[in-house]
Amino acid sequence: MTADDCLPLDEPAEPFEHPEWPDLIDRLVAARQAGRPIVLMTGAHPIKLGLSPFINDLIARGWITHVATNGAGVIHDFELAYFGGSTESVARYIREGQFGLWQETARLNDLARSAAAAGDGLGETVGRTIVEESPPGRHLSVAAAAYRAGVPLTCHVGIGNDIVHEHPNCDGGAWGTASYTDFLIFAATVERLEGGAFLNVGTAVMGPEVYLKALAMARNVAHQQGGEIRRFTTAVFDLADLPPDWRRGTPGKDHPQYYYRPWKTILERTVADGGTSFFFRGDHRRTIPTLWRDLVRRESSFSASPESANESS
Repeated sequence: MTADDCLPLDEPAEPFEHPEWPDLIDRLVAARQAGRPIVLMTGAHPIKLGLSPFINDLIARGWITHVATNGAGVIHDFELAYFGGSTESVARYIREGQFGLWQETARLNDLARSAAAAGDGLGETVGRTIVEESPPGRHLSVAAAAYRAGVPLTCHVGIGNDIVHEHPNCDGGAWGTASYTDFLIFAATVERLEGGAFLNVGTAVMGPEVYLKALAMARNVAHQQGGEIRRFTTAVFDLADLPPDWRRGTPGKDHPQYYYRPWKTILERTVADGGTSFFFRGDHRRTIPTLWRDLVRRESSFSASPESANESS
């Protein structure tokens, strides 16, 4: 995958259609008008599919007020910005014991150490570095787009999940410290989720689990202060094949789909007290460009500018 594979905004894309899609768009417009968070929790796959330009433009326009991703998301973003590509043959290099051992990418270990020492999150540190150093592919970087817009980008790492953890300059403690800072930043956003929206794009484990723990913390604090976090919108974008009547609840523990975390966590349990959830099954190369197109079309329906939306977040 190279920079040339990134899809331009003006390239015609096959639209995504779903009977509940207009309702989601209406709810995102309402969240934007109310100055509430619109969180994009995403795995690395949308970046590998070349969808960064759409995410970046939604950030710049004020439609996304927080991006959360995993270690792989930051790695692909960093590699695209600096080296113009982000791919390798796992089948080939794992045989030779070379998979993931790219010298250039190991610099992320240094940035993790720098973030931990400064008390910063990893996402902010990577975004700031790309903006300040201005590598050739900076326009493709989601981390840089978030940093420029003053939008948090948080990186939620599982030690041992990512190629940079193979390198001799990896400091697990630094990664843990920087990623935990990002988790607290994410939890602070979730504290304001009442009236907002949480979009989970292609992450079946990390996204639901980080969201669940952050929401538990935020609701605990809200309860102590006499508040609540109940009425918000969640949406899952994935290729999983849920039954048409998925809102009736997850199947029993003897069924594999009981353990599909986006269903029971994002679509069911966390919205049971007043929220609304959506599930959209489709290729990200259709859903994300359609999301971008429909939100941009709705910009004339409200008066809040991207700047004011970012400030309120």
